[in-house]
Amino acid sequence: MKEFSVVIEKDEDGCFVASVPTLRGCHTQAKSLDILMKRIKEAIELCLEVEKPTSNEFIGVQKVAVNV
Repeated sequence: MKEFSVVIEKDEDGCFVASVPTLRGCHTQAKSLDILMKRIKEAIELCLEVEKPTSNEFIGVQKVAVNV
């Protein structure tokens, strides 16, 4: 059993989007968090069939303010 950090965002249409930083191209979306978590687990399993995860360790998210 291996654990992966998953980044979850909400887009402008209200859809949840999940991605796995250590697996390139591993992402999915859904309208509910329950469905999103099922789909990202499936996506991780499929990605692992074709690639190894990078050795990067997810640390966190930081907000940065800039003038626009």
